Amino acid sequence: MADAVSLCNLALQGLGSNSITSLTQNSTAAKACNRVYEHARDTELRSHQWGFARAQVQIAADSTNPTFGAAKRYLKPSDCLRILPTEGQDGSSMQDDFQTFGRYIHTDHASPINLIYVQRVTDVEQMDQCFQDLLVKRIANDVCEKVTQSNKKRELARGEYIAARNMARKTNSFEKPPTEPPEDEWVTARN
Repeated sequence: MADAVSLCNLALQGLGSNSITSLTQNSTAAKACNRVYEHARDTELRSHQWGFARAQVQIAADSTNPTFGAAKRYLKPSDCLRILPTEGQDGSSMQDDFQTFGRYIHTDHASPINLIYVQRVTDVEQMDQCFQDLLVKRIANDVCEKVTQSNKKRELARGEYIAARNMARKTNSFEKPPTEPPEDEWVTARN
């Protein structure tokens, strides 16, 4: 069963370091992994539209309207790392018609809105296998210098991280349906 410690151990193994039993263990490797794990996980989740991390929800407007600008505000879900192209209740796109202010989305769209977003996935078992490998390589890259004190290993870890990121994104792209480009005025003007 995969968990944060097993991913960190794979990263440490790749660096030639001893394994750990927990992220709170009193060792240099465990302390380094504990410092970077959540940040690395959330940064990698936010950086791309991972299929396994996509979520959708309908959100009702908040009882307090924005001070000025948009007509309504909506509280983002607590696990929201990134808002993806989304539609309002009427089916119109919110892609260019909203702004985020802290934990709120401000828009003129009527309540409720249909929100699609990248969620924080903390259960390693729910992560795609290629994303797990990417996270292992990211952790190895981030802790390498502290654990090994080797610039050469750090360069190798950086290369492996970039290769894993490219592979994970490529694999993820095969699982997304193609999106239609917006119709151009020149095309619709002919009709």
